[in-house]
Amino acid sequence: MKNEEVKKKEKIESNTDKDSGMFFKNEKEKCFAYLAHTACDNNNFILDFHITSGNIHDSVAFSDLYQKIKNNSKQHTTAIAIDAGYITPYICKTILDDGIIPAIPYKRPMTKKGFFKKYEYVYDEHYDCYICPNNKVLKYLTTNRDGYREYKSNQNDCKSCEYLNTCTNSKNKQKLVTRHIWQNYLEEANHLRHKSYVKKVYSKRKETIERVFADAKEKHGMRYTKLRGLSKINMEISLIFSCMNLKKMANWLWKDSSNKLRLTPIFSILSLKNFIKKKIAILYKLKMAILSTI
Repeated sequence: MKNEEVKKKEKIESNTDKDSGMFFKNEKEKCFAYLAHTACDNNNFILDFHITSGNIHDSVAFSDLYQKIKNNSKQHTTAIAIDAGYITPYICKTILDDGIIPAIPYKRPMTKKGFFKKYEYVYDEHYDCYICPNNKVLKYLTTNRDGYREYKSNQNDCKSCEYLNTCTNSKNKQKLVTRHIWQNYLEEANHLRHKSYVKKVYSKRKETIERVFADAKEKHGMRYTKLRGLSKINMEISLIFSCMNLKKMANWLWKDSSNKLRLTPIFSILSLKNFIKKKIAILYKLKMAILSTI
């Protein structure tokens, strides 16, 4: 039995707020923070949110937020626009299995500079193997615990390959390519990305959820918080988002839907009941949800 050294991972933890997490945006910007994973409709009304510590990845928080929206929604959603942080095989499978179209952006390959990109290794579905840029076969070996199928090349082929230095830097001179068991769902989402309807849905993000975040940060102080603890942050964000929704409802009430003129206060009070019924009926008919994160 080999004596392998156990690698210890250093965990950065706040001394004053144990619920927060270290958030890294870039090399210069890092702090203890919370993330507000938020969903809104195509009229900027906030549907729901989920708060996590700053070191939790977007894809991990997706399930909780998606279940909240799914349980509270009375109408079927036709499309969901998500940002790059939510692009995983599991999320694409969850959305597509529910009969919803995922509107995703282009995501750059996570490959080292100077090496072949993963899309340059062609997958052969019939023979269940990969073909490398030098036309050599990478055969299926096993499926790991994370749900990725592993495909490895022949060492003898790689040793004499002229593209070895741009293919892999492994010590055993063997190329390993992984493919998730739900990779076909991700490929289908990428295929739909080129459709005109999906492009139109995704283009709404800059007018909807990004506007929600801009208003929350600039007008409601959501860049920073003076509170500590996840429960208090949840309470604070609930009040802020509720106020933002009420403010938008008030703006709708203040404008006459027929001639775009402002209503008098007396008429506004008398028509409040009918107006709310009418707008609630409109909200129930909304067919699109948009996800992102601060």
